[in-house]
Amino acid sequence: MAKQIFVNIPVKDLNVAIKFYTHLGFTFNQQFTDENATCMIVSENIMVMLLREEFFQKFTPKPISNAKESTEVLICISAESREEVDQYVRLAIEAGGKALMPAQDHGFMYGHGFEDLDGHMWEISYMDMSAVPQNS
Repeated sequence: MAKQIFVNIPVKDLNVAIKFYTHLGFTFNQQFTDENATCMIVSENIMVMLLREEFFQKFTPKPISNAKESTEVLICISAESREEVDQYVRLAIEAGGKALMPAQDHGFMYGHGFEDLDGHMWEISYMDMSAVPQNS
C-alpha cells in the first residue's frame, strides 16, 4: 500500500478556507469534515487537513505560528504544465490570496506560488523531466 501524507494547517475561519480552496478546484472528503476540520483532497495519497485554530491547538503543546508574519513550512504541489502553475496562482489571487514572488523559470523547472488567506505559503511547480540536466 502506498504511503499517504496528511498535512495539517490551522485556519482562522474554516468556511472561508473551504470557499478559497474550492475556488482553486480542490474537493473535500466529507467523512473527515465537521465544524472543526475538513479533509482537502490534493491527490489519491495526499490530503490537507484544514483545522480551526482552536482545534489545531489541541494537537501541539507549542503556540501556533502566525503564518502572515513568519514561515514554518512551504507546501509545494506539482503541476502537469506551466499553464496549470499559472492557473493555480491566478485562481488563488481571484479568491483573495496573494502571489508570493514572481514566477521562477529555470528552463526544465517552472514554479510560482501564492499565500492563502491565513498566510500559508504554497508553491506550484512544473518539471519537464526530459529537460532536466544530467549529472556527468
